[in-house]
Amino acid sequence: MFTFGACCKEDGVEERQPSPSTQCLLQARISQPSRMVSKVSSPTLLEALSSDFLACKICLEQLHLPKTLPCLHTYCQGCLAQLDIGGQVRCPECRETVPVPPEGVAAFKTNFFVNGLLDLVKARASGDAHSGKPTCALCPLVGGKSSGGPATARCLDCADDLCQACADGHRCSRQTHKHRVVDLVGYRAGWYDEEARERQASQCPQHPGEALCFLCQPCSQLLCKDCRLGPHLDHPCLPLAEAVRSRKPGLEELLAGVDSNLVELEATRVAEKEALAQLREQAASVGAQVEEAAERILKSLLTQKQEVLGQLRAHVEAAEEATRERLTKIEGQEQVAKAAAAFARRVLSLGLEAEILSLEGAITQRLRQLQDAPWTPGPTRCVLPKLELYPGLQDKNCHLLRLSFEEPKQSQKDSEKGGAGTQGGDDSQSQGEERTKTGKQAGAQSLCKDGAPTPKEGKAQNSQEDDDVQVERGNRANKKKKCKGRGKPISREPSPILRPNLEGSGLLPRPVFSWSFPTRMPGDKRSPRITGLCPYGPQEILVADEQNRVLKRFSLNGDYRGTVPVPEGCSPCSVAALQNAVAFSANARLYLVSPEGEVQWRRSLSLTQSSHAVAAMPCGDRVAVSVAGHVEVYKKEGSLATRFIPGGKASRNQRALVFLTTSPQGDFVGSDWQQNSVVFCDGLGQVIWEYKGPGLHGCQPGSVSVDKKGFIFLTLREVNKVVILDPKGSLLGDFLTAYHGLEKPRVTTMVDGKYLVVSLSNGTIHVFRVRFPDS
Repeated sequence: MFTFGACCKEDGVEERQPSPSTQCLLQARISQPSRMVSKVSSPTLLEALSSDFLACKICLEQLHLPKTLPCLHTYCQGCLAQLDIGGQVRCPECRETVPVPPEGVAAFKTNFFVNGLLDLVKARASGDAHSGKPTCALCPLVGGKSSGGPATARCLDCADDLCQACADGHRCSRQTHKHRVVDLVGYRAGWYDEEARERQASQCPQHPGEALCFLCQPCSQLLCKDCRLGPHLDHPCLPLAEAVRSRKPGLEELLAGVDSNLVELEATRVAEKEALAQLREQAASVGAQVEEAAERILKSLLTQKQEVLGQLRAHVEAAEEATRERLTKIEGQEQVAKAAAAFARRVLSLGLEAEILSLEGAITQRLRQLQDAPWTPGPTRCVLPKLELYPGLQDKNCHLLRLSFEEPKQSQKDSEKGGAGTQGGDDSQSQGEERTKTGKQAGAQSLCKDGAPTPKEGKAQNSQEDDDVQVERGNRANKKKKCKGRGKPISREPSPILRPNLEGSGLLPRPVFSWSFPTRMPGDKRSPRITGLCPYGPQEILVADEQNRVLKRFSLNGDYRGTVPVPEGCSPCSVAALQNAVAFSANARLYLVSPEGEVQWRRSLSLTQSSHAVAAMPCGDRVAVSVAGHVEVYKKEGSLATRFIPGGKASRNQRALVFLTTSPQGDFVGSDWQQNSVVFCDGLGQVIWEYKGPGLHGCQPGSVSVDKKGFIFLTLREVNKVVILDPKGSLLGDFLTAYHGLEKPRVTTMVDGKYLVVSLSNGTIHVFRVRFPDS
């Protein structure tokens, strides 16, 4: 081991005798080298010598022939050659496009700074090719030996490793007696990096062994002594030290300007984050105000509804009572007159002359009394009720809630800054003023002279829903329609008010909006028509697009995950996912395919039904399909497991199950269009309950889904609703309405028992979380 102090002379390596403080420092270096390097060596140099800085960002290897682009990013010359496309190179880090010189990428600036650092790193790792230990570089030159002896010192000026004998001679030579010879162990430990860096000379690429020592001012090129005597002989040149002294202040001034810009950018970034935080805080506050205002408006509207309905009932009851009294009197008078007239007709037609004459006086008197009686001149005119709406409510585009936008008040600190430190501040301010102006104009146009809302382009957004609904959609006015093929008017009355579920947790689930996304993809030739939905793996759904003949995969937040291939010519209608397989109905056939699209089996279905609903059993190895009023259950290998008619063959009611799903317990829930009902039956076909109540609003029941607690969600497409039934078949009320953005909902499915996925006729999918108060 090489030692310092008095041992330096004995080992023959001539060193300056260190002072006592230096000796203590060197001993501390030996005992705690890692900590002392961080204290003594320059942090900048240590960072520059790290592998990350000296590694090419393209090949991730140590830089070889480093070339610097105008954006100051350095790469290997060979790597830049691979990026040369059409005479241009795009920097992989800053994405700046740089034209390649006509001579090629080799004409880019050579990074001598990186080369110098690489020389330090390479010198640390130098050694014999066989043993890996450093050997003397002078022994083969002086003694004619094939290899040098073990090196123990290094000359920082010559950049050579020396053995003990050559180190002694190196110090005694006239030409090299001023060279700095240091301990090789300390050099490799990094103790002399700064000193070696100061003595390091950049080599001329055209004249190996010659150091660069001049700068040609007209050409801005570094020169060695041989280059100086060549083409640059007549050019004004400066020594490198003088050139650096003259040009360094300018670079430092530019660097100070960039540092100032960095400070401004940092302040701008902080301001942007603060503005975003302020926006989020204000949005949360406004959202709470919207919820409170909507709740207040809704309560007020319901109160007025009850008052008006009470007045209407009182008026009708009073009118009915008065009418009944008049009818009783009129009916009595009518009976008396009919009896007298009938008696007179009998006497005149059947009586003899003497009999007629004997009764003539009495009949005459009675008929005159009846003729002169005060008859009612006609039906009494009823006072008919009429509803008077607030003028703004008669317009479907009226806005009970409206947003306006304004710039936040500028603080005194920001006013003093005057917008300094933000790039493009004038543009941002002008845009903000424009938004403020637009918001104020919109607010002015939204009110009549008397304060009533006026029509405005765009769809109305009426906030009239429960507390837990986080996203409230526009209320689209629904025109009166009739059920298809029924001719019955569709009721627009609200479903029964949600009431507590006493059989379950005591509280009902409520919708919480999660995501909304379109299902149209770039490869679609037509607008999507979603006819089937089903869960597919964790947090994923499978969408049957019948119009584009494809099964699409989406995550719950709308990320497109590709497709499940289907046989050519198939238009998937209904779909269900089994274990490592997908079942779907198409063209009166039931298919089972693998996730890669390989058809495992197919079964023909009845042609009497236009569409066949498919549902997967909870076990995941069976699939159910509705066929002409029957339910057929197939095993995964393709054999028929069971077949039944809901209610049994003895049932007189024919059925047509257009939509079908299963409960977590393995029961079946179907929408029967023949009976216009929702039917719930067990796995053997025994009907447990059937709902035909007024909650269907005269519509045919649509898609059905069941959550993890057994609540049933029924889609009513004509009235833009999804209603909820409890596990026993009692209607609880509306779960989703047009206020939630529902516009002609088609198909629904339940994912993980807690996410209700709803597809609309325009191909959009809404995802709502079914939230229980205890969850």
